[in-house]
Amino acid sequence: MRSDAREAVYKFVFADLFGGDASKSFRSALYRQARLSEEECAFAERIVDAFLCHKDDLAAQLSAAVTNYPDYRIYPADRAALLVAMTEIAYLDDVPPVVSVSEAVALARKYSTERSADFVNGVLGGIINQ
Repeated sequence: MRSDAREAVYKFVFADLFGGDASKSFRSALYRQARLSEEECAFAERIVDAFLCHKDDLAAQLSAAVTNYPDYRIYPADRAALLVAMTEIAYLDDVPPVVSVSEAVALARKYSTERSADFVNGVLGGIINQ
């Protein structure tokens, strides 16, 4: 299920925010832990590769999208969910943006604060509607 792949990618992006291990072996360990199928691993790798190639651009886009909210105040858990969704929206043509938003909201609901799901939804809604 692609939701499981996204959750593994979310954990990777979260670790990356703290200067974590970006190695293939770390990613493989996350995928094994999530018990991803070969197809799900390939999907996760597409997101990770796009994120790693464009993470500076994605960070700049996120900063621009939250102009009324200081960038440093975004919880890392929310930032990771936002970056996963933004990567999918910008670089994976076969994923509808509404699916990316829905999945990011679910991740925020699971891993962050009560208000995070609304925040993530609002930021991504603004990005999509630009």
